[in-house]
Amino acid sequence: MSNTPEAPQEEKTFVDEDGKAQAQVEKETHQPADPAEPADPAEPAEPAEPAEPAGATAGPLPPPSLEFLASTLAMQAMICLGLIANPVTGKAEFQPEQAKHLIDTIQMLRDKTEGNRTADETATLEHILHELRLGFVAVQQKAKAQGAG
Repeated sequence: MSNTPEAPQEEKTFVDEDGKAQAQVEKETHQPADPAEPADPAEPAEPAEPAEPAGATAGPLPPPSLEFLASTLAMQAMICLGLIANPVTGKAEFQPEQAKHLIDTIQMLRDKTEGNRTADETATLEHILHELRLGFVAVQQKAKAQGAG
């Protein structure tokens, strides 16, 4: 044994030029013509970033609550009743089956939460249901009147 320190051994990296060239050829031959298309049809494409509507600002969302859920469903019902223009088409469209389904969903939510709501939540649900039912009847009567006249 000697007291001289051993020189650190240099690590040698082996580069397989043929393998590197083959990998490049495979990469080029498997590139999709359109960068938006996935290279392998079995692989799903990456989802596109949702476009924000013009003038929309990303702000804090309201806290989840029974009232917020009921209000969201009510807004959808008003769109289906044609009381509010559809934000996608910009037109008021009367879709009675969808409106009835949403009103029934709010009623189910009211029934299932019976005994577990605050007084404010109960008042909100009752008010929403009352207004939507009145709106449903009014829109149906108007549609009948226009159909008869």
